[in-house]
Amino acid sequence: MSPPLLEVRDLRIRFFTEDGEVRAVEGVSFDLQEGEILGIVGESGCGKSMTALSIMGLVPEPGRVTGGEIRFKGRDLLSMAPDEVRDIRGKDIAMIFQDPLSSLNPVLKTGFQVAEPMLAHQRADKRRALARAVDLLRQVRVPAAEQRARDYPFQLSGGMRQRAMIAMGLANAPSMLIADEPTTALDVTVQAQILDLLRTLNRETRTAIVLITHNLAVVAGLCSRVIVMYAGQIVEEGSVFDLFERPQHPYTWLLLRSVPRLDRTRPERLRSIEGLPPDLIAPPPGCRFHPRCPFRIEPCFTEPPPLQEVGPGQRAACWVTMRRAHEEMGAATLLDVRPGAGSGVHGPIREPHRG
Repeated sequence: MSPPLLEVRDLRIRFFTEDGEVRAVEGVSFDLQEGEILGIVGESGCGKSMTALSIMGLVPEPGRVTGGEIRFKGRDLLSMAPDEVRDIRGKDIAMIFQDPLSSLNPVLKTGFQVAEPMLAHQRADKRRALARAVDLLRQVRVPAAEQRARDYPFQLSGGMRQRAMIAMGLANAPSMLIADEPTTALDVTVQAQILDLLRTLNRETRTAIVLITHNLAVVAGLCSRVIVMYAGQIVEEGSVFDLFERPQHPYTWLLLRSVPRLDRTRPERLRSIEGLPPDLIAPPPGCRFHPRCPFRIEPCFTEPPPLQEVGPGQRAACWVTMRRAHEEMGAATLLDVRPGAGSGVHGPIREPHRG
């Protein structure tokens, strides 16, 4: 297998506030292969957008990347000078932001904004760049592209603004596209069109996509692999099929239980996740999910579980999962569980016993 396009290792992001140090992202590591569509899911505030912004070198103040590596095509983005990062941002790595209306400049015409990345990175002739911008708007299925290029963002519908953002991201044929909640505030029909567009672009151009979302249905329809984040950490990673059919972390299992399934002959009762996400200034010891977890056992209260392989291509950070794996291997006690000890969990997490 060829080297990953993107390698993130032990990424840590802190926000330094008057109330204390917010540990927004804590020890996040993952890879992205060329041409892959990777989903990152989790509740609001779990660190998924901050992870994406750190790749772009856009972590807002008072935030700061305090540790780790972000390697793109073998080069560490965090050790580069700001000018070098700017050369990569918008050219080799592009981002579609969550709210296109606030991300687009209201006093510049849409076509010029789509052409701007070409003017900045290719030093293209303005007339040629504007003509290319119209072609890109056609490519992302904006109707009457020449007219829309002369319109201001407020004159476009939400779906067309999002398409314009995608066209802007594709202007320099990047190797990697980050889409942060690209279907937020769009109606269901337009959501489906945007997702179909991303799928087609990935297939035709081999652009790798990182999709940031809280919508599991979007992940199921678009991604090949998914990362689940909770309270600034990765709690599970695996293929979409494994995650939906054999979740190995209680948080993933509860997320899936909170979403209605139309493919079940017998509908299951929806289940909410009790409690609230932790305060990231003073997160709980041990597993950060343990205050809300119905499966918690003694080590969960004191020892942070390592993110460990629990099956082919599937990782989870859960002492319960590791205990099950260890028991399947014939171990007698939980005390024997150590990082690296267990793998090969085959079944999904089940409803906890209630005596």
